[in-house]
Amino acid sequence: MGKFVNNVEEFFSFCKENEVQFVDLRFTDIKGAWHHLTYRMSAVNESNLENGFPFDGSSIEAWQPINRSDMLLKADVPTAFLDPFTADPTIIIFCDVYDIYKGELYEKCPRSIAKKALAHAESLGIADAAYFGPENEFFVFDDVKFVDNINESGYKVDSEEGEWNSNTSYEDMYNTAHRPGTKGGYFPVQPTDSMVDLRAEMMQILEQVGLEVVLGHHEVAQAQGEIGIVFSDIIGAADNVQKYKYVVKMVAHLNGKTATFMPKPLYGDNGNGMHTHQSLWKNGKNLFYKEGEYGNLSETALHYIGGIFKHARAVAAFTNASTNSYKRLIPGFEAPSILTYSSQNRSASCRIPYGAGEKATRIEMRFPDSTACPYLAFAAMMMAGLDGIQNKYIPVGPMDEDLFELTLDEIREKGIPQMPHTLRGSLEALIRDNDFLKPVFTETFIDTYQAYKFEREVFPDEGRPTAYEFKTTYQC
Repeated sequence: MGKFVNNVEEFFSFCKENEVQFVDLRFTDIKGAWHHLTYRMSAVNESNLENGFPFDGSSIEAWQPINRSDMLLKADVPTAFLDPFTADPTIIIFCDVYDIYKGELYEKCPRSIAKKALAHAESLGIADAAYFGPENEFFVFDDVKFVDNINESGYKVDSEEGEWNSNTSYEDMYNTAHRPGTKGGYFPVQPTDSMVDLRAEMMQILEQVGLEVVLGHHEVAQAQGEIGIVFSDIIGAADNVQKYKYVVKMVAHLNGKTATFMPKPLYGDNGNGMHTHQSLWKNGKNLFYKEGEYGNLSETALHYIGGIFKHARAVAAFTNASTNSYKRLIPGFEAPSILTYSSQNRSASCRIPYGAGEKATRIEMRFPDSTACPYLAFAAMMMAGLDGIQNKYIPVGPMDEDLFELTLDEIREKGIPQMPHTLRGSLEALIRDNDFLKPVFTETFIDTYQAYKFEREVFPDEGRPTAYEFKTTYQC
């Protein structure tokens, strides 16, 4: 698994061997959404691969004004892979966005920001490599409906695995009655696990596009799954998240279903996270490893954790980037919202996974979710961690007890900090606390990001009545 081409010469040879007809240029906006332009193979040459492809930056939300809209997509040729879903042979290439007005990588391009974060770590002399291993959970539903009008709003999701279908009469089949139930999905065999073949297809196609797949399984909630892939460097890991989400959604779509990485689509059941494993390396040595210490964690690793916890409320604006994110972080559903660390303890927001030896020692931040733009989330966590190393911040912990059993009062008595409770809270924290990001995230980007999130998500969400509000206040 991995690269299919290493340079431009190999790219053209690979395209010729596979009779490629189209070149699909992919780039990521500040929300983490993937966009694309498709060129005929005959129109692609060494010059535009090297110098860039023009596009309209004003058509992407929160990017360029109309009078400065011309920008370039700079192809990262070694990222090329064949699209497994197109009717005609198509090759996909990840791109960075280039600002022709400033003559540099665009300050609002998330992939470019992640590259700058790694360069910053090198410039400090702290690390020359950063490895990330995200775990993206997802739901697969059979049907999704929602409405959002001035006088009505609502949604309905459905899955044959849902316990709400226990008394449903089906026209073309009988009711099997084999369902995982709420919090019962971890992890029964077939027929209760109805997604075995679907996940297998996803896993095989993920390997086709260059990911190294380890395992797949049903997750805790009804209709929920996860596929484990091997970690990569900070850019490769974020690229892999984009591939992963694309494949999962497309395989579900082509099987007449719909996949979502939404953190909390089901009330009363577990949500989707993006647990993120991390380690810093220098000269081939794992900076997070020290044999014999708690969890084999070095002082550098503890300071890194301390930095993330110190800035967690601001970091959350990037790692938990939607209003829905904070519905996943409420107590009672394995919510990783308590900012402490623990070895092998999944109730802490930072877990130290069991691993023998230097290569396997790492930290796992459990609060991020997949509404995050992966490039921004990984970069923000790393910048906070680097700040922690520089300032020698010490995290609360270790705490090996079951933190999910603690009351809110007990959490406060123990002096354990918590994640913010809303997207508004995280964005307000970002406004107050962003100096640690400034070496990489420009002030223009930070201002644009928080303003966009307030205007497009926070204010509209806060202004809408909900069904539960009618239930509790209509008769007042």
